[in-house]
Amino acid sequence: MTLIKSISGIRGTIGGSPTENLTPLDIVKFAAAYGQWIQGQSDGPVKVVIGRDARLSGKMVSGLITNTLVGLGIDVLDLELSTTPTVEMSVPREKAAGGIIVTASHNPIQWNALKLLNAKGEFLSGSDGEKIIEQAEAEDFTFAEVLHLGQVRQIPDAIEQHIDDVLALPLVDKEAIAKKKFKVVLDAVNSTGGLALPPLLEALGVEVIEKLYCEPTGHFPHNPEPLPEHLTDICDTIKKGNFDVGFVVDPDVDRLAIIDENGTFIGEEYTLVLVGDYVLSQTPGDVVSNMSSSAALGVIAEKHNQTRYDSAVGEVNVVQKMKEVNAVIGGEGNGGIIYPELHYGRDSLVGIALFLSYMAKSGKKVSELKAAAPPSFIAKNKIELTQEIDVDSLLEKLQKVYADEKLNTEDGLKIIFGQEWVHIRKSNTEPIIRIYTESETEQQAVEIFERVKREVDQLI
Repeated sequence: MTLIKSISGIRGTIGGSPTENLTPLDIVKFAAAYGQWIQGQSDGPVKVVIGRDARLSGKMVSGLITNTLVGLGIDVLDLELSTTPTVEMSVPREKAAGGIIVTASHNPIQWNALKLLNAKGEFLSGSDGEKIIEQAEAEDFTFAEVLHLGQVRQIPDAIEQHIDDVLALPLVDKEAIAKKKFKVVLDAVNSTGGLALPPLLEALGVEVIEKLYCEPTGHFPHNPEPLPEHLTDICDTIKKGNFDVGFVVDPDVDRLAIIDENGTFIGEEYTLVLVGDYVLSQTPGDVVSNMSSSAALGVIAEKHNQTRYDSAVGEVNVVQKMKEVNAVIGGEGNGGIIYPELHYGRDSLVGIALFLSYMAKSGKKVSELKAAAPPSFIAKNKIELTQEIDVDSLLEKLQKVYADEKLNTEDGLKIIFGQEWVHIRKSNTEPIIRIYTESETEQQAVEIFERVKREVDQLI
């Protein structure tokens, strides 16, 4: 398995051969390149925050990164088991020069990754990432002498500080939530959501918290990507009980999926659509999502006399566009909520707090909120990427096939058929080509995919 180097970090499977997998040699090399790059951005002593999700390889990977940074003369602030948004918020709080999150996010158990942050606690730009990759491949490092090695300090209360910051937000209505005495089911896929989300729900005054897989053992009980086919346990639990809502997060807690009171998965696209509706009802402003996300967010924006802007896929691209248009909320259709009032990063903690506030203040059930939202269905499919597939050539050929349609080539190829669309692009996080299609119904979205897939098969 070739290492994946992208705006989403350095990612690969554990074990195997260097340069082909994420081995200790690769981890040290990229950690050294990042540390040396950070030193070049800073004057004086350098601090870097590091945290990890609960996957089994996390402690090993984190230890290699930590000691490599120490060897460069960099001080490490170690959050140990934490969440991606918690690490992001800790970087500016601790006045650090950057941060590294050890997580492969939604990828299965054999994967891990280094997600790299700048001094703002935000993901690196594409150009900065390329510099680090080049330095890693050149293996041109200078390590510190013994009297100038870095130090390691643990930060044990970062999650608590994160929760306090969420509770302090004006749009998080703790009193309204507590009055509703909500009953919530939580699936944290045996990772660090189990450390962060129960205390958050307790602080919000949720009356009943039914915990599924909230022990951070790293043994994922199901595929960790929060898609409907992986969420049967939480849906069954809600169907058998008397609950108001279910929440599911991925291993690093930056993606949020919602289950309604009937045990029905509402679709990860609707996390951003519904939270966006609440935020815009309270705070006027524009919104941003990537071009693989539902057009329903644009309908919500129009309802509030605001504008939805597209960005290329990838959190760093969404954040860049949000800053350009001063958006009040943004994110990605994979359940990623970015609320800049808190920080510029996908954050399931703030997503849950805002959604419960919406439920409490509207007095509506999850199913009622979903029914009132614009109808939309995105069929999310993929093709395994082999050495024989030339993605750039494939997309060029597809442009010719669909030359009469509206095309967008900012990120892969998006073909727009009136209110429907298909987006074809190489993944930043897996060796696959993603093919997403959207229409008002599942059947129509699947039909669009099948039509385009036939064209792809002929062109490969």
